[in-house]
Amino acid sequence: MSDSFDLVVEGGICLTPAGRASADLGVRDGRIEAIGNLAGARAAARFAAKGLHVLPGVIDTQVHFREPGLEHKEDLETGTRGAALGGVTGIFEMPNTNPTTSDGAALADKLRRARGRAWCDHAFYVGATGDNARLLAQLEGRPGCCGVKIFMGASTGSLLVADDEHIEIVLRAGRRRVAIHAEDEPRMQQRRALISAGGGPAQHPLWRDEESALRATARALALARKTGRPVHILHVTSAAEMPLLAQHKDIASVEVTPQHLTLAAPECYERLGTLAQMNPPVRDSRHREALWRALADGIVDVIGSDHAPHTREEKAKPYPASPSGMTGVQTLVPIMLDHVAAGRLSLERFVDLTSAGPQRVFNIAGKGRIALGYDADLTIVDLAHKRRIENKWIASRAGWTPFDGMTVTGWPRATIVRGRIVMRDDDLQGPPSGAPIRFADTLAA
Repeated sequence: MSDSFDLVVEGGICLTPAGRASADLGVRDGRIEAIGNLAGARAAARFAAKGLHVLPGVIDTQVHFREPGLEHKEDLETGTRGAALGGVTGIFEMPNTNPTTSDGAALADKLRRARGRAWCDHAFYVGATGDNARLLAQLEGRPGCCGVKIFMGASTGSLLVADDEHIEIVLRAGRRRVAIHAEDEPRMQQRRALISAGGGPAQHPLWRDEESALRATARALALARKTGRPVHILHVTSAAEMPLLAQHKDIASVEVTPQHLTLAAPECYERLGTLAQMNPPVRDSRHREALWRALADGIVDVIGSDHAPHTREEKAKPYPASPSGMTGVQTLVPIMLDHVAAGRLSLERFVDLTSAGPQRVFNIAGKGRIALGYDADLTIVDLAHKRRIENKWIASRAGWTPFDGMTVTGWPRATIVRGRIVMRDDDLQGPPSGAPIRFADTLAA
């Protein structure tokens, strides 16, 4: 093996599959080629990581970057800019754009738009519409496609697939894991009448209640079991869902968000108003603590941000005309590192939820761990650094975060994507060079 590298990351505390180790990392042609003492090695570039922790690159498997059609909220450049600034090396982007990503042309268009503009690696979901199941089975094997997304609730137009008959058709049509937004549309339609004008966003968990989430998740699990198709239940929010999901771990994986682990009703609605409004909603502290117990028990597989930006003007509309969603991709790492600092989870569990977990659940090729031959995707963090999160730091076109003013312990110091430093100490280093993420179960397709 040659002792010349494109990049050497020196002296960091690396989170490897074997545990924490003080080591240098040698990178060549975008991959990790050496782990150990590389003091005598030649390198085109060096990164001094002494005193820092070197993590496998964080992968955010749920973001909405709004391009095409809604670029006034966000686009692929600004969204991935925020990801890179926040220490995120890869993202999975959702299909509810305009037009929706529900056919081959739309998928190809997103991949084309990302070329030369994305700051991190990326893949795109294709959305189920109820009548495109056969097409979905073909699209899920294409490069840069992370799989199929079903909206059982909280969507509009063709991407809403609310009935079991069409959900089953979608599940029978392919083989890769299907991501599901599990809220029961019929129940939510019935409960819409409970919302009173002027009552404010604190009503949101009343409208989209725990039973709506539980019913949809139970239906999704029954259909997954019936068809033998693995599913990924997104942004789980309720105490009742977790015991049910624990009984179906062979067929279902589980995501939670930093927002639902951090915020709680009614305080968040009193303080943030509609900025705290998202689907499924932020619920009270009883549900938040249930999510933490499920995380500790190993039921939770992945943390995703569900980054879903809207402008402040849109959010200022009176509830319920205000749109649901908040920014999150840029704050995922610092918020969760603050929970690490508070002792709510270990750094190793954080890595499992944000790197190894996404790789395992979605069968990502060559990412998710610090190991020889893997992509040199690295999130380098300072666990002791205290900093205040502020709106002015947010790169999203929306320009705000629900965590504005929160002081956290733990901060991303560098983002390295396939051996290229794209962020160092809050400064991006261009040009953007993100590439489509590869999946092990589609490489030979």
